[in-house]
Amino acid sequence: MKRMKKFVAMVVVGALSVSMLTGCGAKKEGVSTDGSTSMEKVIGALGESFENNNEGVIFTYNPTGSGSGIKAVLEGRCDIGLSSRKLKDSEKAEGLKETVLALDGIAIVVNPANPVEDLSLEQLAAIYTGQITNWSEVGGVDGEIVLIGREAGSGTRDGFESITGTEDACVYRQELTSTGDVITTVASNPNAIGYASLASIKETIKVLKVGGVMPSEETVKDGSYAVQRPFVLVTKEGEDLSETAQEFFDYITSDEASEIISSAGVVPVN
Repeated sequence: MKRMKKFVAMVVVGALSVSMLTGCGAKKEGVSTDGSTSMEKVIGALGESFENNNEGVIFTYNPTGSGSGIKAVLEGRCDIGLSSRKLKDSEKAEGLKETVLALDGIAIVVNPANPVEDLSLEQLAAIYTGQITNWSEVGGVDGEIVLIGREAGSGTRDGFESITGTEDACVYRQELTSTGDVITTVASNPNAIGYASLASIKETIKVLKVGGVMPSEETVKDGSYAVQRPFVLVTKEGEDLSETAQEFFDYITSDEASEIISSAGVVPVN
């Protein structure tokens, strides 16, 4: 009898131990995002804030570009896709849904040594399609204009080309795969011109006015700066997110997140 009681007690203690270990080891689900490199700063700040307020949650961001992020959602490889352009009708037809998180200016950037201060949309279009090839034609010093842009599928490229009316007509010298690469390349070449998210601008490059307007949160918000585009969250229509991913989505689209979005250099829509 004593042996039986001792055995039962050991079984109960063992069961409780397993239960306690399971409870202690349990973690909340993570949140995975994938897509636009231009959204790195804002989504990183939002992810960090969410982690700080939700113990055990792990936030991940994969900077693959807008097109790849959209595809990742479609294939179920992430919770939320990130796109720096609106979804195309064909993508919506595949069951994808867009939610605009913020508005971002696409800054036109040159090397700090370049004396040019302002270009019109018409001049930008002529430069990127090869009609204007020398800086002296737009008030700069003599020198061949070196055109730097983003790769096909980039939301920044799509936004720039759509606004300037240069789709499939740009004659790039280099097509780079991230915003950071564009900034680094322009900073190292006195004759280069490129475009990059306003939220990612660094002191190593010079930002030009477009049509007399300098890009800023104020000029993007009031619409006076012409070269701007949306930052979009991409999800599947009619398909629920995990509980944690839905909490993250609700948080970053709430008024509570507006200050973080603004501090990242873009304009919150809420």
